[in-house]
Amino acid sequence: MQLKPGMAAEYRRRHDEIWPELAALLRDAGISDYRIFLDPGTGALFATLKLAPDNQRDTLPGHPVMRRWWDHMADIMEVEPGNRPREWPLEPMFHLA
Repeated sequence: MQLKPGMAAEYRRRHDEIWPELAALLRDAGISDYRIFLDPGTGALFATLKLAPDNQRDTLPGHPVMRRWWDHMADIMEVEPGNRPREWPLEPMFHLA
């Protein structure tokens, strides 16, 4: 994901105040240990999370709470039509198990 320039403090503030209904929705969808990291030099955001085997992550884009959160964040991030954050898949380069 990509943060707009100068928006790091606001991004952190909004996530520090994450809506309880959004946190519950993510947990109910089978998401845990969700972390977001920022590269301050580029504004790139990198997220990691754990998914339960029976997760319902694919249903989140249609949920009204998720849509409201995207709308809430659209002014500080690069977004797709409909305000879904722009995402770029990363290519795995190394794994030490």
